[in-house]
Amino acid sequence: MPSPCPCGAKADLAHCCGPYLEGGEPAPSAEALMRSRYTAYTLGREDYLMATWHPAHRPDALNLAADGATKWLGLEVKTCHSVDASHATVEFVARYKIGGRAHRLHETSRFVLLDGRWLYTDGDIHPK
Repeated sequence: MPSPCPCGAKADLAHCCGPYLEGGEPAPSAEALMRSRYTAYTLGREDYLMATWHPAHRPDALNLAADGATKWLGLEVKTCHSVDASHATVEFVARYKIGGRAHRLHETSRFVLLDGRWLYTDGDIHPK
């Protein structure tokens, strides 16, 4: 039975973010990469998150296993903008719970196209 993709697109995981997470094909757009990175967080796929983070901005480690209390609830993509042929931004809201308490992350993320692959660089958190 197909499982819905955590990114909220109306497709199952195998036909949405799954092909990107399994390394078979690069995300075709900054939005697709952002959605697949959200899915990677929900699945604890630290390998994918690190591989899709621009090396100049990537942390040494994420240690998602230590963050096992986070339950991701949903993603809303608000806007996507192409800055130029190799730069884009995606504004999103991700909802999650920690210890039964609800939180939301509202961010405008920046992406760069490098050697044919979109990479996350960094982002600005919007105040609550």
